[in-house]
Amino acid sequence: MVGSEKKSFVFAYYVTGHGFGHATRVVEVVRNLIQAGHEVHVVTGAPDYVYTIETQSPRLFIRKVLLDCGAVQADALTVDRLASLEKYNQTAVLPRDSILATEVEWLKSVKADLVISDVVPVACRAAADAGIRAVCCTNFSWDFIYADYVMASGYHNRSIIWQIAEDYSHCEFVIRLPGYCPMPAFRDVIDVPLVVRRFHKTREKVREELGILDSQKVLIYNFGGQPAGWKLKKEYLPEGWICLVCGASEDQEMPSNFIKLPKDYYTPDAIAASDVLLGKIGYGTTSEALAYKVPLVFVRRDYFNEEPFLRNMIEHYQAGVEMIRRDLLTGRWAPYIERAITLKPCYDGGVNGGELSGARRLRDAIVLGYQLQRITGKDIAIPEWYSLAQNELSSRTQLPNKEVLDSSSLTRQSDYFTILHGDHQGLQDTLGFLKSLAEMESSGRPQNNNKLQTREHLAASAIFNWEEEIFVSRAPGRLDVMGGIADYSGSLVLQMPTRESCHVAIQRNHPSKHKLWKHAQARQPKEGPTAVLQIVSFGSELGNRGPTFDMDLSDFVEDGQPITYEKAYNYFTRDPAQKWAAYVAGTILVLMTELGIHFEDSISILVSSGVPEGKGVSSSAAIEVASMTAVAAAHGLNIDPRHLALLCQKVENHIVGAPCGVMDQMASACGEANKLLAMVCQPAEVLGLVDIPPTIRFWGIDSGIRHSVGGSDYKSVRVGAFMGRKIIKSLASVELCSSLSNISTPQQINGFNPDDVDEDGKNLLETEASLDYLCNLSAHRYEASYATRLPESLSGQEFVEKYLDHDDSVTTIDKERNYAVRAPTRHPIYENFRVKAFKALLSASPSNYQLSALGELMYQCHFSYSACGLGSNGTDRLVNLVQEMQHSKSSESEGGTLFGAKITGGGSGGTVCVIGRNCLRSNEQLIEIQQRYKASTGFSPYVFEGSSPGAAKFGYLKIHLPSSSKS
Repeated sequence: MVGSEKKSFVFAYYVTGHGFGHATRVVEVVRNLIQAGHEVHVVTGAPDYVYTIETQSPRLFIRKVLLDCGAVQADALTVDRLASLEKYNQTAVLPRDSILATEVEWLKSVKADLVISDVVPVACRAAADAGIRAVCCTNFSWDFIYADYVMASGYHNRSIIWQIAEDYSHCEFVIRLPGYCPMPAFRDVIDVPLVVRRFHKTREKVREELGILDSQKVLIYNFGGQPAGWKLKKEYLPEGWICLVCGASEDQEMPSNFIKLPKDYYTPDAIAASDVLLGKIGYGTTSEALAYKVPLVFVRRDYFNEEPFLRNMIEHYQAGVEMIRRDLLTGRWAPYIERAITLKPCYDGGVNGGELSGARRLRDAIVLGYQLQRITGKDIAIPEWYSLAQNELSSRTQLPNKEVLDSSSLTRQSDYFTILHGDHQGLQDTLGFLKSLAEMESSGRPQNNNKLQTREHLAASAIFNWEEEIFVSRAPGRLDVMGGIADYSGSLVLQMPTRESCHVAIQRNHPSKHKLWKHAQARQPKEGPTAVLQIVSFGSELGNRGPTFDMDLSDFVEDGQPITYEKAYNYFTRDPAQKWAAYVAGTILVLMTELGIHFEDSISILVSSGVPEGKGVSSSAAIEVASMTAVAAAHGLNIDPRHLALLCQKVENHIVGAPCGVMDQMASACGEANKLLAMVCQPAEVLGLVDIPPTIRFWGIDSGIRHSVGGSDYKSVRVGAFMGRKIIKSLASVELCSSLSNISTPQQINGFNPDDVDEDGKNLLETEASLDYLCNLSAHRYEASYATRLPESLSGQEFVEKYLDHDDSVTTIDKERNYAVRAPTRHPIYENFRVKAFKALLSASPSNYQLSALGELMYQCHFSYSACGLGSNGTDRLVNLVQEMQHSKSSESEGGTLFGAKITGGGSGGTVCVIGRNCLRSNEQLIEIQQRYKASTGFSPYVFEGSSPGAAKFGYLKIHLPSSSKS
């Protein structure tokens, strides 16, 4: 519109239906547009007063229409991912055609000159159809938020992400606000300062109106548009404090030190008059807390990808304190409020973003799968204040120390700690971990504690008594060479430990000597200290989770006995931001339950994992194995590696709630460097270690698409496989009964003639009628007797009505869901055959035929995954690139270098395993694949190469700070 003679424009401003935060920032932009003489039509689902309290003008028009739903929240902190996608489908996908037709007609009727969206996808497409330009004004986009939800909902919802991204692509550019997430659907970007509502009344005026004394401190309790219906009690506040409550219901009773604000109360006035703000992290709360320099005590929301970026901005400007959700609900507020009042927020940036001032243009890259991937090589513009966390997560070791250890430093580790037991084996990541521990100890000394550090670093330096012994364990991830999801069906699997590993440092102390965080101290009973578990996790920014976790160990005991796994699962899932702690703390409960161990001392644990999450290389198994190994070492427990792996599987299956097989834990615990662990998963029989021929090498290439064995795709495929086994057993039982009965007239049952069965055939049917693992059914028997008799798919309701149960203890059947049966059943039967052939071929004479056959088996495995519904665009693309490289003229003229590739682990994204000749040319071709993948997706994939010893081979270290370092 530059150069137009028209001086007054008509703006159509679409506001998302997610909460009030979007509406409140829209208010400030709208006010500036109207002040400049323009006409604004706001399309919103929020109440009128949100807009009219700030702007009353004949040029403001409010149209009450809801065109998207945002994230569905059960309360202010709980997001229902599946319900969010379902509601979006009902709100914006199914009626899409009628929405577009209506909006195009309306835009033309009001003669709109420009559409602004915050951040309604369909509004952008409607503008394009109406021939009107559109822009978005936001700090995030829904394709990025929903990408995480699709991981839980399954493959069938992925089209929602692409539709949203396509809608956004019709925008001219995005006006991007501070604290932004990657917004991959937009190419052109204009950055502006914070958009913040102005306050109207002075601090003194607000306090006078509300009857607050000058001597009283004020806490404002604000969880946005969500009702604050939690029970509030007088003792929640420190002495001398008053709390202003936003969003309370009309019938909610308040203690004498709580004041209920009217629903239409202008929140910026209340915030500016307060000393501390308690609430969730949203853009509106964050921007106003920073602008008015009011410390924010925040409680994390689950499954909202916007939050880590805003949270890091708050903490960068020293304006935030995190409160654990259970302390919010149980009223242990005082330690957090007292900490917050000591902060001195230092935000000094602009707050006039509503004027759309200070703009500069940038470019964002498209990231495959619309996933944030915080690793080296990604190509996304990240705010300057986020670079510290960004760089920390880029390192393979996920340690606070970023320095690369030179060869001379590797011999001086005794300068940091005296190793009383064990051997670091020269492993660079272990040496780096020991150095980082020493740096933590040093930073905790008074003369060094003024250095700006991350919260996880500060928390870690404060949990250990550095004068006492510390135990260190190490467990690697694993590269799934062959076997994958066939493990839960009893297959032979071949797994290689990765070079990347997880380290755990642990210390036990008598409760009276345990160093506790302040909020944990507040829980201690008056009669004397009790045992507490405190955990710090480095790399918490990889997911929306807290860097620390603590609990009273008595929480694991009920009536003198360990609580059930079901209760433990519920304990950890009630706060999704701290659910990660189940992988670590769950090892303690499993040892209590399965081995009868009593834990009377307090325990401090530091977890630092360099095994990237969501890549299909068993980051969770590495954490579990390293944690249990460390706990066992600190308590003098001698647990056989195989048994330890099985115990760790119980953690993941029953406490975490992920239905994985046992191969991940076995590889991490029992594997050895540069060898394949061969194991029959019935349940965990290690056949031995398979040497990798010197002519062969394996690599892993990350697709950039996050996967989860807790996701619905993996679960549904597992359910389908167990359904198939139950159906096969039932068919075999029917045929066996018919063959044993005295039927005078031969009858055919489903094409089976009982007279054709001899004694050997009856024995075979007996075996199949009691089939314990699918993989014990041979491929030829499956094809001969069952392949055509299994349904392609079956509803949960139909299956339960006919077969009652699928006999899998770690998954449940959803009666409303339709499950694929034939492909998930076929996969493990054929995979078991492929793995056996693969293992045999590894010992064959080196040749191109050997490599070609091994590669072909991997390709077959990959496409079998896809048939089960566990493929992904990214992994398919990588496999295709390997195929193209393998069959290129240059490669064929050299006799071949790369020979095969397959998706790994749970599928639906993650890592691709590649086999090739162990030569320099193979590495060059992998680099070329990286470059070609980045060119087409914007994502530079991480390559896993090399191997390292499993946890059992590494053992554990017992370390002690040298006396000279203590002074």
